[in-house]
Amino acid sequence: MKAVIQRASSASVTVKGEIISSIATGVVILLGITPEDTSEDIQWLSNKIANLRIFGDEQDVMNLSLLDVGGDAIVVSQFTLMASTKKGNRPSYTKAAPPKIATPLYEEFIQKLESILNKKVGTGVFGADMKVELINDGPVTIIIDTKNKI
Repeated sequence: MKAVIQRASSASVTVKGEIISSIATGVVILLGITPEDTSEDIQWLSNKIANLRIFGDEQDVMNLSLLDVGGDAIVVSQFTLMASTKKGNRPSYTKAAPPKIATPLYEEFIQKLESILNKKVGTGVFGADMKVELINDGPVTIIIDTKNKI
């Protein structure tokens, strides 16, 4: 499982011209899932993201987490994070989980993050053509891969 976390001062997801999720201060999480990913990956990654100290304290030092600031989150499925670009110029997405595997894991990740944050998490629409708009605050962008926990 791979996640790109972007600290945002605002963000939204639009599908077919309709805003389906929006947040103020928080994070946008682009989530890529492989067939090998498990509930253990979800547990580890959701805890890591909720507690990642990427928000400024009183001295504007990144010492506060999403939990500390009461921030919001949007989770967007992003199979292209699993792209392989080793050969040629056309990315291969064979490492991405197919929808029948990825959809339940995506939904489980959202439920776990909601449980940790104790609030509703915004989402995209799995498999839809989405427009993600955000103001990346900082900018702060962190990439986490559950295959590299150590």
